[in-house]
Amino acid sequence: MKALVISGDRSGTGKTSISLALASLLSDRAPVQTFKVGMDYIDPSYLSAVTGRPCRNLDSFVMGDAEIRACFAHGCRGAEFALIEGVRGLYEGADALTDRGSTAGVAKDLGLPVVLVVNARSITRSAAALVKGFQAFDPSIDIRGVILNNVAGESHTRKAVTAIEHACGIPVLGAIPHDPRVELTMRHLGLVPYREGSGDDGFRGRLGDVRDLVGAHIDLDRIIGCAAELDPAPVAPSPFTVEREPDVTIGVAYDEAFNFYYADLFDLLPALGARVETFSPVHGRLPEADGYILGGGYPELFGPELEANEGMKDGLRSASSRGTPIYGECGGLMYLTDRIVLSPGWRGGKGESFAMCGVFPGETRMPARRVVSYVEGVASDASPLGGGAFRGHEFHYSDVVLDKDTPYAYRITRGLGIRDGLDGALIQRSLGSYTHLHPLASLPMFASFVQACRTSG
Repeated sequence: MKALVISGDRSGTGKTSISLALASLLSDRAPVQTFKVGMDYIDPSYLSAVTGRPCRNLDSFVMGDAEIRACFAHGCRGAEFALIEGVRGLYEGADALTDRGSTAGVAKDLGLPVVLVVNARSITRSAAALVKGFQAFDPSIDIRGVILNNVAGESHTRKAVTAIEHACGIPVLGAIPHDPRVELTMRHLGLVPYREGSGDDGFRGRLGDVRDLVGAHIDLDRIIGCAAELDPAPVAPSPFTVEREPDVTIGVAYDEAFNFYYADLFDLLPALGARVETFSPVHGRLPEADGYILGGGYPELFGPELEANEGMKDGLRSASSRGTPIYGECGGLMYLTDRIVLSPGWRGGKGESFAMCGVFPGETRMPARRVVSYVEGVASDASPLGGGAFRGHEFHYSDVVLDKDTPYAYRITRGLGIRDGLDGALIQRSLGSYTHLHPLASLPMFASFVQACRTSG
């Protein structure tokens, strides 16, 4: 198969739109497996939609080299092309002096070449200096081509292309004009998730515009020619191998309000012996299960619907009081508090409060300081996910203010958590955290959760 990394010179270069269009165009020719560098849910939702295959995340801060290779090999089964969308700029990562958490780090781990997307607005010859600097910064990164974005016309394009190809010795594979019609819909924490936006005809039309614009201004064959030829050998033993019949059922909340999950979760839970049953806190009823997972999302946007579904709230509250393991991440944590309170004026609203499940005594307040951070911490053995060190990510625009006597299972050494370096609120065997865990990087914790579900009866 062939594989290629699409990276940017910084955030805001348009690499997400370009990666989305490339994945869609390549899928017309062959099965395409996409990956996203970093702990991100929304970009992968788009990439999954255009390829029909679940996009998977690769992050060298939370994942080790072996885990990255295992995830890559597992995801690539049956695909003929692998496209990896980077995060922020090529060398941006967890710290200033290493590749941890960066697109460059993942490219090195997998031995893959890079096509660099450059925001060329208002620069021509300087674009060559920028690309030259990226080449010189780490010569072990194989930058094979450039895509220019936001060019202003033929003269602009000609100058920038001539300068880059002369000074840098690599081809310019496309020059895409600025066009506001293809800007994807944004929200306070980034793009609108694909599942939510796809119900709107205008939203789907903009995705088509992105594909058409990019497709008209790139050389797809030359981009394919920049890709590496490789045979991603299966990792043995693979953590994704299902070796036993499921003996436990885990309900996973999945709807418009809760859809921030890493695709690997739905493969690893069965490998751990769990049957997955999805349910909708917005529309549905709580299924009978041995444990429940409520992932992240935007519950604040579905406050009236979540408040009205009394059966769901009562069911989760009762399950928690019986000691059934429940794990809520970020949006799931918010839903498990007493209420979500929206301040007057936020997003044009008058200020509202919506009653939630009441598993954790306290409330969620929005908006609050925007928090985006890697997380490191240690979990206590009291957690249904087990004890030990972990790494993850937090990304929220809210504050969860809980009763002062609430116990916590996580002590955070990097990141913010719920308060004072504490995260993982713990009531019975219900745990709610702002920390998002990658299920492969935190496989022992998810194995502990599955085991806790086995003993929940």
